[in-house]
Amino acid sequence: MVKNFRQSVLLVLVIISVSFHFSEQLQSSQVQTLLRIQHLLNSPAILSSWNDDTDFCNTEPSLSLTVVCYDESVTQLHIIGNKKIPPLPKNFSIDSFFTTLVRIPSLKVLTLVSLGLWGPLPGKISRLSSLEILNMSSNFLFGSIPQEISSLTNLQTLILDDNMFNGKLPDWLISLSVLSVLSLKKNSLNGTFPESLGSLNNLRILALSDNHFSGEVPDLSSLTNLQVLDLENNSLGPQFPRLGVKIVTLVLSKNKFSAGIPDKVSSYYQLQKLDISFNRFVAPFPPSILALPSITYLSIAGNRFTGMLFKNQSCNSELEFVDFSSNLLTGKLPNCFESNSKKTAVLYAGNCLSTGEKNQHPFSFCRNEALAVGILPHRRKPERESRLGLALSISGGIIGGVVLVSLAFVIFRRVHLKQTRGRTLPRLIAENASTGYNSKLLSDARYISQAMKLGALGIPAYRAFSLEELEQATDNFDTSTFLDEGSHGQMYRGHLKDGSVVAIRCMKMKRRHGTQSFMHHIELISKLRHWHLVSALGHCFECYLDDSSVSRLFLVFEYVRNGTLRSWLSERRGRRTLTWAQRISAAIGVAKGIQFLHTGIVPSIFSNNLKITDVVLDQNFVAKISSYNLPFVAESLGKVGLQISSGGSKELDNKRVRHDEKSDIYDFGLILLEIIVGRPFNSMNEVGSVRDQLQKIATADNAARKSIVDPAIHNAYSDESLKTMMEICSRCLLNNPEDRPSIEDVLWNLQFAAQVQEAWRGDSQSSDGSPVLHFQPPRRQINLQ
Repeated sequence: MVKNFRQSVLLVLVIISVSFHFSEQLQSSQVQTLLRIQHLLNSPAILSSWNDDTDFCNTEPSLSLTVVCYDESVTQLHIIGNKKIPPLPKNFSIDSFFTTLVRIPSLKVLTLVSLGLWGPLPGKISRLSSLEILNMSSNFLFGSIPQEISSLTNLQTLILDDNMFNGKLPDWLISLSVLSVLSLKKNSLNGTFPESLGSLNNLRILALSDNHFSGEVPDLSSLTNLQVLDLENNSLGPQFPRLGVKIVTLVLSKNKFSAGIPDKVSSYYQLQKLDISFNRFVAPFPPSILALPSITYLSIAGNRFTGMLFKNQSCNSELEFVDFSSNLLTGKLPNCFESNSKKTAVLYAGNCLSTGEKNQHPFSFCRNEALAVGILPHRRKPERESRLGLALSISGGIIGGVVLVSLAFVIFRRVHLKQTRGRTLPRLIAENASTGYNSKLLSDARYISQAMKLGALGIPAYRAFSLEELEQATDNFDTSTFLDEGSHGQMYRGHLKDGSVVAIRCMKMKRRHGTQSFMHHIELISKLRHWHLVSALGHCFECYLDDSSVSRLFLVFEYVRNGTLRSWLSERRGRRTLTWAQRISAAIGVAKGIQFLHTGIVPSIFSNNLKITDVVLDQNFVAKISSYNLPFVAESLGKVGLQISSGGSKELDNKRVRHDEKSDIYDFGLILLEIIVGRPFNSMNEVGSVRDQLQKIATADNAARKSIVDPAIHNAYSDESLKTMMEICSRCLLNNPEDRPSIEDVLWNLQFAAQVQEAWRGDSQSSDGSPVLHFQPPRRQINLQ
C-alpha cells in the first residue's frame, strides 16, 4: 500500500511539474509582447498590475481587462479604458503598436476601447487572420477603413464606433461573408450605401448612425437575419427601407425619408422599437403599428403624418413609450394607453387632437397643412353619381367665385389707382405667426448630429412675425431703439410681449420680387440655429400695395447683451479680463459656430468674413458669432450671396468650396491670435510677423512663449495648452489655403488644449511651481475635403 501511495505521490508531482513547465512555456512566449503593448499604451492604470511575474492566462477577468489563453497562445484580449481619456502622447505610433500586436496571430477576439489610440488604422491588421471579433470603439482613429480588413474572412463582428473615420462605406465588405455585426456609429463616413450591403446574408446588426451618409438605402429584404438597423442622423431617403420581417429595432430618425410607411411594416411581428422621428413623412399614419405584437417603443415626432386616432383604437399591452408630437393628427387619444399593463408614456403636443389642452392646434390647422403638402383627409368613397354631382357643384362654385372676385378686383383697382396715381404706398402683410416650422421648412431641413441638435436647445422656435409685433416691440422703430447700420441694413433692439429682447434687422429691397422669391433663403435662414450663433428667430415681409412685391424684409435674431470678445480682451476699460480657460472656451465656441455653418446645414455657408468684433459673449460668457454670410438674394440687395454651384467643372467647384472654407479658417486664426496676444493688429504685415514669431517660439521654452502672451494672464495657464493654441493659430494663418487645417482639426486641437488646461488647474504643482503635465497633444493630419 505504501508502494502504491508513493506511486500516486510521484504521479501527482509529475502532473504538477508538467503543468508548471507548461505555464512557464506559455508565459515566456507571450509575456514580452503583452508588456510591450502595456508600454506602447503609455502604461494606463488598467494595466498597472502587469509585470514580468504576471500569470496573464490565469488572472481574474473583469469588465475592463480580460486575457484568455488556449493551446499556449492568447486568443482573447480585452482592454477597456476610461471614456474621457485623451489621445496618447505625440510620440505614440499606431504602426509600431500593430507591429507588436500582430505577434499574437492566434487572437480571435480583440477589444481595444477608450485607450486614446490615434492615427490611421494600419493595413497590417490583416495579419491577425484568426480574428472573429474586432472592437476599437471610442478612440481617435481617422482616415479610411483599410481594405486589408477584407482579408479577415473569419470576422463576425466589426465595431469601430466613435472614431473619426471618413470616406465612403467600402464595397469590399461583401468579402466578409460571415459578418453578423457591423457598427460604425459616430464617425465622418459619407456617400451612398453600396448595393453589396444587401448581400451580407449573415448580418444581424447594422448600425451606421451619426455619419454623413446620403441617398437611398439599398434593398435589405434579403437579409433575413437582420434584427437591428440603426441609421439615425444621416441624410438618407426618401424611400422607406425594404427590410425582412424579422427586424426587431428600426431607428431611422433625423434623415430625409418622406415616401410614407409601407404596408409591409404592419407584418413586422418581431418589431419592438420603431423610431422614424424628425424626417419628412407627409403620409397618413397607419394606426395598425400600435397593435404590432411586439412593439414597445414608437416615435413619429417631427413629421407631417395625418390621420385620425380613435378612443377605441387597439394597441399592444406592452407599449411603454409613444411620441406623436408635432404632426397633423386629429381625433382623440386611444384609451388603450391608459388601460394597458405598462401605463404607456405618451407625448402628443403639436397636433390637432381633441384633448382640451393648449398644446394642440385647432382642427383647421392640420387640415390646411395637410392640403398644403398634398394630403387630402381620408373620406369614404361615395357613389359614382354622388362624385359626379359633387364635382359639378364644386366646378360651378369655383367658376362663379372666380367671376365675382375678378369683377370686384377690377372695380377696386380702378378706384384705387385714381387715388394713388403718382405714388406707391407699401402694403403691410401680416403673416400668421406659428410656433413651429411650416411644412416646407420642415421638409427641407437637414437634421445633423446629436451634438448639433443639442447645440440649438434653449433657442425659441423659428416663426413668422407680423409687422405689428415688430412695430410694437420697437415703438414704431423709434430712434432710441436703433443699434447699428451696416451693409445688411439697419439693426434695432426690440422687446417682445413675452419679455424677451431681440435684435431686428431691417433691409430695403433694391429690386421688386414677390415673397415666394425669398422663401428658399428664408428656409435656409430658419436653420441657422445653434448655441454658438446669434440665431435667427423669425422673419417678416412688408410688401408694396400695387404689385405685392417685397419692399422690406425684417429678420429677427436673439439679442446678446454682454459685449464683443474684443471688448473683453483689449478694450476692458477697468473690468476684469477673461481667464485663459475662458479664452479657450470662447475659441471653441467660435470654432463650433464655424463648423455648423460649414457642415451643419445644406447648402453650407462659407466666406463669412469673420472678425473678432463679430463675436459676442452672453451672460454666461458663451461665445456667439453675430455676423455671418446670410443667404440673401444677390440682385435684390446688391450683395454676393451664397456660393451655390450652378454647373461646370466638379473639380473647380470642389476647389472653390475648399478655398471658401479656408478663408474662414484664416479669419478664425486672426481671432485666435488676438485671444492669445490680447491686443488688436493694425496691418497684415504685423499679423505675418507675429505668426512667424509664433511658429518659432511654439517649439521653444516657456519663457519665449511667455514673452508674447497677454500679460493679463501670465502664470495662469498651462504651458502645453498655450503651446497647442499657438501651433493651431499659426497653421490657420498660413498663406496657402491648402496648408491650413480643416475646422474639425482646429476644433479637435482646441478641445485638447482645454483638457490640458483643466488638468493643469486640477493637478497639484511640483516643487518649483511648474505643472505636472509635460506631454504634447497629437496633431490630426486628416484630409476631410
